[in-house]
Amino acid sequence: LDTPISKIDREKKTITAAEGSEATYDKLLIVTGGSPRTLPFKVEGIIYYRTLSDYKQLRELSTTKKQFLVIGGGFIGTEIAAALCLNGVDVTMIFPEDSIGSRNYPKGLSEFITNYYKDKGISIIANDTVADISSDADGYKVKTKAGKELHFEVIVAGLGITPNTGFGEASGLDVDNGFLVDANCRTNDSSIYAAGDVANFFNPHLGKHIRVEHEDNANKMGECAGKNMAGIDAAYDYLPYFYSDLFDLGFEAIGELDARHEIVTDWQEENKTGVIYYLEHGRIRGVLLWNVWEKVDRARALIGMSGPYDASNVKGLVSM
Repeated sequence: LDTPISKIDREKKTITAAEGSEATYDKLLIVTGGSPRTLPFKVEGIIYYRTLSDYKQLRELSTTKKQFLVIGGGFIGTEIAAALCLNGVDVTMIFPEDSIGSRNYPKGLSEFITNYYKDKGISIIANDTVADISSDADGYKVKTKAGKELHFEVIVAGLGITPNTGFGEASGLDVDNGFLVDANCRTNDSSIYAAGDVANFFNPHLGKHIRVEHEDNANKMGECAGKNMAGIDAAYDYLPYFYSDLFDLGFEAIGELDARHEIVTDWQEENKTGVIYYLEHGRIRGVLLWNVWEKVDRARALIGMSGPYDASNVKGLVSM
């Protein structure tokens, strides 16, 4: 533990730790994940919510502090904001989009979620970004691009991650938004494998390379990499799913949730229960199961089908 790796010598099959010690390998698995994107302000104490210690720190602060700012309106930001609000603190969210999740959800649902968060007591600052943060005795002074000046005791930022590929890239491993791996989770070096957040793999369901930052992918891909390293020929052709809980709303989703795609909504109860299909060139590219459960396998099968699908024939393909 606490031992950063500085170098891989692929010819000698050794890894070198930052403090100079070496270890040898026959096969090597890289599961270095990613590092959180950070803000360009020289202040201490912003929580980027990536580690167990980040969770423990935020959990403790929610019992002693009252005013919290969450930067970001994506999956991480919305989950953290809801959880903090449920712990009885004052929460403000700031993000550059028009509404929560507008890059992922259809417009009506995105606006519904934003109003839902407001009704729960969360202050929303949309279409704005943080221009400056400075520390004071009681927390942080925050200036926004639109000219607002605010004060918070705690700041949490959910800005996504950058894959940790540095030492591997320096050793000549192929990198493009993560380590490029084949169907057996191998890099361009047949003795070195990669899995999880740091691995970019070809997915046959979508017909493209993807990198997925979620527990389901980490678990399934790690298992597949381990089998291949142990001599079992196992292809990683799995399309992982992801999920989230937002107060008493929740979803499971699979594929591409891209609001730029053609979107077809199939509501049982509008904005409360339903299935949302994301279409491109007659194929289903993603499925959002909004308060609909245990339908992920069916949705995954649809993404692998050729179609053609459109608004006239896609509804009902995932029964509720």
